[in-house]
Amino acid sequence: MATSPLSPRLIKGGLVLIDPATSAVRRIIILQYNPDSLSRSLSPQAAAENSAVRYKGPPVETIQLEAEVDASDRLEQPSRFSGGPGLTVLPILSALEEILYPSSGQLIENERLAQRGVLNIIPLQAALVLFVWSKNRIIPVRLTGLNIVEEAFDTQLNPIRARVRIEMRVLTVSDLGFGHKGGTLYMVYQQKKEELARMLESGNFDMLGIGGIP
Repeated sequence: MATSPLSPRLIKGGLVLIDPATSAVRRIIILQYNPDSLSRSLSPQAAAENSAVRYKGPPVETIQLEAEVDASDRLEQPSRFSGGPGLTVLPILSALEEILYPSSGQLIENERLAQRGVLNIIPLQAALVLFVWSKNRIIPVRLTGLNIVEEAFDTQLNPIRARVRIEMRVLTVSDLGFGHKGGTLYMVYQQKKEELARMLESGNFDMLGIGGIP
């Protein structure tokens, strides 16, 4: 069915992987369906619990969401999709899982170095992951958990539908520093929070049922 030109454009959430050194985009993973809910938790970083409130850095923020992926439409109309019949959700599942792995090339190279007797093998820096949830939230994150439930399969036992729970920890300037691309993006994210907070209309004491602060 054709979409009406008057219909609002549906913005989708997703993950963007960029090179930590050059900021070149390596991959963009679009969530097929926007989750119905998104859970966030913030834990303050207080300098000391027994003193006046002083913060030594931004709070530790974690984000959890559950996304659905479904390839049933592709199986019903394979001619519309370049992958042909039998295309499943394995590509997007694999792309999400790959974020948590060192590349096979890195593993092979580390084994080669180990065989040569190199004792201190420094892990290569992974791609910087950005969680994009509208233009107000472009957030550097580290994936801390990925739970996948495959719910339906084709005749070759390839999954055609799955639910994916993604758990992330926001990376701040405390983690990355101000000179890192991710640190710069985090500061934009925090400054946007401050800008939005200033848009809130202030209440008054009457609303609280008091005349003022004693």
